[in-house]
Amino acid sequence: MGYRVVDADAVDPAPDRPCECRKLSEPGGLDHAAINRFRADPGEQLPLAYHYHETQQEAFYVLSGTLAVETPGETYEVETDELFVVDPESPQRAYNPGDADGPVTVLAIGAPPAADDAVAYDPADE
Repeated sequence: MGYRVVDADAVDPAPDRPCECRKLSEPGGLDHAAINRFRADPGEQLPLAYHYHETQQEAFYVLSGTLAVETPGETYEVETDELFVVDPESPQRAYNPGDADGPVTVLAIGAPPAADDAVAYDPADE
């Protein structure tokens, strides 16, 4: 048996991200899923780029604020206590709109944890 408690605020934010990203998987000892907590001010996006994952399924649970998720078909508004799920090979860009009233805080979960399977997506290529 094994148990761990991780204080997300004690985890240093990842460098070179467009918003605050605290990577919780390693401190939590997780091998089968990636978990990150994002905090984005108005105008900031969560991922580094509009992208999709070849094998990873992602889920974004909004802890506070409203998350916008751009997809090729539409832009979704995901409210506090809502979950947005992205299947593999489904392009998306999650962000906090520039005209938002305040920050958005999101728990992002990806499985399997595939940090190197992200593929940049350009809607102009469609």
